[in-house]
Amino acid sequence: MNEISKKVVARCPGTSYADLVEADSRPVPDFMREDRYEYLGSEPITAERYVGDAFFRRETEHMWPNVWQFAAREEEMLEPDDMVVYENAGRSYLLIRQADGSVRAFHNVCLHRGRRLRTESGSASAIQCPYHGFTWNNDGSLRQIPCRWDFGHLSDEKMKLPEAEVGRWGGYIFIRENPGGPSLEEWLDPVPEHFARWAHERRTTAAWVAKVMDANWKAVMEAFMEAWHSYTTHPQIVPFTGDANTRYNIYSDTVNSAISAQGIMSPQLDREGKDEQWIADQIAAYYSRAQYRQDGKVKVPPGETARKVLGARAREQYAPMFGYDIDHATDSELLDSIYYGVFPNFAPWGGFKPNICYRFRPWPDQHRTLMEVRILTPVHPGEPIPPAVPMRLLGDDESWSQAHELGVALGEVLDQDVTNVAEVQAGLRASKNGLVELGEYQEVRIRHFHQTLDKFLAAAAQD
Repeated sequence: MNEISKKVVARCPGTSYADLVEADSRPVPDFMREDRYEYLGSEPITAERYVGDAFFRRETEHMWPNVWQFAAREEEMLEPDDMVVYENAGRSYLLIRQADGSVRAFHNVCLHRGRRLRTESGSASAIQCPYHGFTWNNDGSLRQIPCRWDFGHLSDEKMKLPEAEVGRWGGYIFIRENPGGPSLEEWLDPVPEHFARWAHERRTTAAWVAKVMDANWKAVMEAFMEAWHSYTTHPQIVPFTGDANTRYNIYSDTVNSAISAQGIMSPQLDREGKDEQWIADQIAAYYSRAQYRQDGKVKVPPGETARKVLGARAREQYAPMFGYDIDHATDSELLDSIYYGVFPNFAPWGGFKPNICYRFRPWPDQHRTLMEVRILTPVHPGEPIPPAVPMRLLGDDESWSQAHELGVALGEVLDQDVTNVAEVQAGLRASKNGLVELGEYQEVRIRHFHQTLDKFLAAAAQD
């Protein structure tokens, strides 16, 4: 740890996440006890990073080809010859399940005249370009050139489809265009260790909704990197959400996390006249999900906390979803928002409940973003993984709340965030001083992200 990282930074007064962990009704995993915050400075960042054409080109040319990108889930391509089209930052890839169960990723571009080979995911025994019929086998080797007599200068070896690297973990499939650098295991560390309890490889995509947002991909993503905006942006959840006492951890250049407690009152609210039963009543009134209800109300016995009572209720209600005993699941893992950030744009959530997974892609330039929200639900032991539901792309005139598969509560929160990020982008384009100021603790994940991005851009400048 260097000298700058030793600076003592202010934390929210009152109850800390460490206090909640100690009061949990079950032994909390060691990694959820860790405080891995690191002071990363307090200098502003520039608005140019979100709105500038030149900065976006640098990202596209020097960052995206050199990073591991979450491209698909295993349940999107369960059988041999299943294909997934993955596109990002002007590049197109075709992921194909091989006969031996492995996955290979090819550049989705015909080597004849440059047409995209496929525009949609699906299944096929070969890859044929719709333009002139050039055809490849699903292992990327050349199968056929129509009018081969006119292409004597092209060898089968020369016409193999270029490949991208593929890595797999936890039901997620990643690609990297340029070889070299950290392995996927090194890139994700310590995510696989932490997520071992929650077994994302035994989950399937039960809901998948996307919407094009009118803001830079970083501005959209950063709306989900800190929780303290809840007090003004999501006032409906602060009676039972510890927004300002969220814990923020930095693990490596590529991984960070935040844990926001549920079942406690926001430290920004006035506690006077509000007991544990009041908190339980607020959460029961807000959510319509069965695990929070019993005769329309959750009873908190004298001397107990709403958090413990809600944890016990969730433990009971979620067990059938998993198909095995989850008595060891902690209140924290059942209630809290446990969300990780994996550079550059992958955000999986943990815990013993349906898990959210976010992905953010430039669409197509620095002023718009394709934001995707998946809900991953557990599959019972011994049962086959069901195929993923298809992605539902909302229209410009459709709200997240209209995606009923996400649930009313999540849709409402996302709609509130949409309003913010569109205005952030408009404000950054009109900024007088061209600067963005960040908090030292609560917005450390944003600063961490930008410092990692700068490392990629600096490395490219030295080449």
